[in-house]
Amino acid sequence: MTCFSCIFRKRKTSRRQHDQPSEDIPGTEVAKIYTYKELKNATDDFSPANKVGEGGFGSVYKGRLRDGKFVAIKVLSSESKQGAREFLTEITVISGIIHENLVKLYGCCVEGTHRILVYNYCENNSLAQTLLGSSHSSIQLDWRTRAKICVGVARGLAFLHEEVRPHVVHRDIKASNILLDKDLTPKISDFGLAKLLPANMTHVSTRVAGTIGYLAPEYAVRGQVTRKSDVYSYGVLLLEIVSGRCNTNTRLPYEDQFLLERSPGITSGLLILQTWGLYECGKLANIIDNSLTDDLDVEEACKFLKIGLLCTQDTMKLRPSMSNVVKMLTGKKDVDSEITKPGIIDDFMELKIRSKNKADPMSSSGISPALEKSPSSSENTTYASMTFTSISERD
Repeated sequence: MTCFSCIFRKRKTSRRQHDQPSEDIPGTEVAKIYTYKELKNATDDFSPANKVGEGGFGSVYKGRLRDGKFVAIKVLSSESKQGAREFLTEITVISGIIHENLVKLYGCCVEGTHRILVYNYCENNSLAQTLLGSSHSSIQLDWRTRAKICVGVARGLAFLHEEVRPHVVHRDIKASNILLDKDLTPKISDFGLAKLLPANMTHVSTRVAGTIGYLAPEYAVRGQVTRKSDVYSYGVLLLEIVSGRCNTNTRLPYEDQFLLERSPGITSGLLILQTWGLYECGKLANIIDNSLTDDLDVEEACKFLKIGLLCTQDTMKLRPSMSNVVKMLTGKKDVDSEITKPGIIDDFMELKIRSKNKADPMSSSGISPALEKSPSSSENTTYASMTFTSISERD
């Protein structure tokens, strides 16, 4: 793959040459090149009726190509320097990589000032909307489906961390970046913040990027990206899937409004600490989504919660690799009996409040607020995973 420094040099060149030829874009030797006219026709001239997502760096449209195939068309804003960076990063990282649990990049358009990515279309929105959305979704995720999603995401990450060369650290694993296809198979999406990790390197130092609530504390504090950063984010996601709650929604549901008083081990409304408190009290089953009924396997759900806590331990060396996570989820490896306290950012709440007050996502804090309120299930936010709501690296 092309090194990132080369990518950025080419991006700077493209500012001077608006009609940069596609062969200068890393990854386009693998991805199909679409013309702007093709994609314009596919989306009915980028009709608002076909818009399924919108964010700071552009919009996402549902399109239908001439061969009848439905695709997600991610249009980067020509005014966004950060969008250009993410465009190059995403093509470089994901082009040529094929896995059941990763979105597939069909191709791109680099015509004039247009920078557009074309992906496979996932019919059932993002996990954030289907499971955690503030509006009721028409799709009810039973336990077996949730377990399938947990294992699928873990397998996708294990593939990126251990099989792809150089290894890939996603850096923004969260519910809104997990898409669900027609069979509810999970697809990890949005590789705009990803980093390549050569085999001879233990970490990459970078400015912090991601979403509060999913950030590993050592990464948030020191800016050191490792595969264990993704493991932490996955652990948070796992807790969310089993509980049906957002990690950063500090307002407890009505039935749990006295949870803090009843369980002295729980000191915060954060899901990760609620789960830890219940684990210490021997009441882990209390955090399982109470909408799960018929096919719920309480023992398996509690096992998944324990794995989530293992993944979010404060000491990153104690967190399991993603391949071991897959083995634990599927029963091929026992879950470690000793779990230490999860790590969180000490000034989490202060940081979130400060970030909320900053309208500019590229503010000096470098961090955007976490997803306190899940996206609504309206069609407008169908592709929340592609709407660039996370914070990004600053130039």
